[in-house]
Amino acid sequence: MGVSTSSPDKGIALVTVDFPPVNALPVHGWYELADALRAAGRDPEVRCVVLTAAGRGFNAGVDIKEMQRDSGHAALIGANRGCYEAFAAVYECEVPVVAAVHGFCLGGGIGLVGNADAIVASEDAVFGLPELDRGALGAATHLARLVPQHLMRALYYTSRTATAAELHAHGSVWKVVARAELSAAALELAAEIAKKDGTLIRLAKGAINGIDPVDVRRSYRFEQGFTFEANLSGVADRVRDTFGKA
Repeated sequence: MGVSTSSPDKGIALVTVDFPPVNALPVHGWYELADALRAAGRDPEVRCVVLTAAGRGFNAGVDIKEMQRDSGHAALIGANRGCYEAFAAVYECEVPVVAAVHGFCLGGGIGLVGNADAIVASEDAVFGLPELDRGALGAATHLARLVPQHLMRALYYTSRTATAAELHAHGSVWKVVARAELSAAALELAAEIAKKDGTLIRLAKGAINGIDPVDVRRSYRFEQGFTFEANLSGVADRVRDTFGKA
């Protein structure tokens, strides 16, 4: 349980997230993930990172129950900062990051894959931001990198999800495969990237980040301000208390 790193092939680091039962990460989990991604990117032998998850789905966002147990704001602040660091670690990883997504990719999961360099998904994968149903805001910055602007807004306001096939049609998912083929497909893409010169691939990552039209760190931090405002006003607690209840 936690975050682990392995080397399935030359030039590839496999970072695996495992927080049963649904990969809803506690505060320390987001920091663990950020540290693992940054360490993998710093390794001169690594030319591509594959981000994957064990269990039922890729990521279910933050651990809402951790917040519900906290009578103050420490868990919220910790989750905000942890997510911020993990999302940034994907984006700023010195080498390309391929996200291998299965099952659900929700909330914070969108922040991770939205900042990845490429996404390979299984046929059962679904992507969405149920934030308004959980007393939260955020990661619209990253959903906007996956789907067109008006679709992003509709998905955000309704808390609906989009399928892997739909995201593939929009060009944000590289390949959709059967669940059993996901790992192989992600590693195949990573292996192709890892064949490039290590110095040049790092320069390419920096160059592409430098021409992005939106500063993802500043944009997401702006969103987080509204998340905290919702908590201070009490509306977040009111909505969050309905989470998991009929």
